[in-house]
Amino acid sequence: MEDLIFRHMQTVRELTLKCLDDTPEEIAGIVPGGYPNHIHWNFGHILFIQERLALEVAGEEMELPEKYGIYFAAGTRPSEWKGTPPTLIEIREALDTQTERLQKLRTGRLDEPLPEPFTNRMGLTFRMTGETLLFSFYHEALHLETVRQMRKLIEAGL
Repeated sequence: MEDLIFRHMQTVRELTLKCLDDTPEEIAGIVPGGYPNHIHWNFGHILFIQERLALEVAGEEMELPEKYGIYFAAGTRPSEWKGTPPTLIEIREALDTQTERLQKLRTGRLDEPLPEPFTNRMGLTFRMTGETLLFSFYHEALHLETVRQMRKLIEAGL
C-alpha cells in the first residue's frame, strides 16, 4: 500500500509540474478579480504546505529555507510581501525534488503517530503521519485547480 501512496504523490506532483511548465511566467504574478493571491503564490504554497504536513507537523525539521513560510504560508498574500520571494524557477526545482526526498524520509513511517494531533484550518484533525501526507495530495489538487481557474480568467482578460 505504501508504494501506491508514494506513486500517487508522484502522479499529483507530475500534474502540478506540467501545469507550472505550461503557465506563461508573464501571467503568474497577476491576481485575478475575486482572488487574494496569484499563480506564483499558489505554486509556492503547494510546495510549502506539503513540506509542513509531511515534516513539521510530524515534529521534524522542514528542509525548505525559512523564506518559503514567509511568502507562502496559509494566510499570506503577495500584496503584503516585503523583499523578493523565491522565483518560479526555484519553486519548480524544489517541487521537482520534494517528492523523492519526502518519500525517503517517510518510507516505513506512515503509520507513526504525530507528536500531538494536528487540526488544520478546515477543522480536520489528523493523528498519524500518513494522514497528513495523504491530505497534502488533496490540498495540492485544490490549488492546482485554483491555478487552472485563474489562468482561464487571466487569459480571458477578466
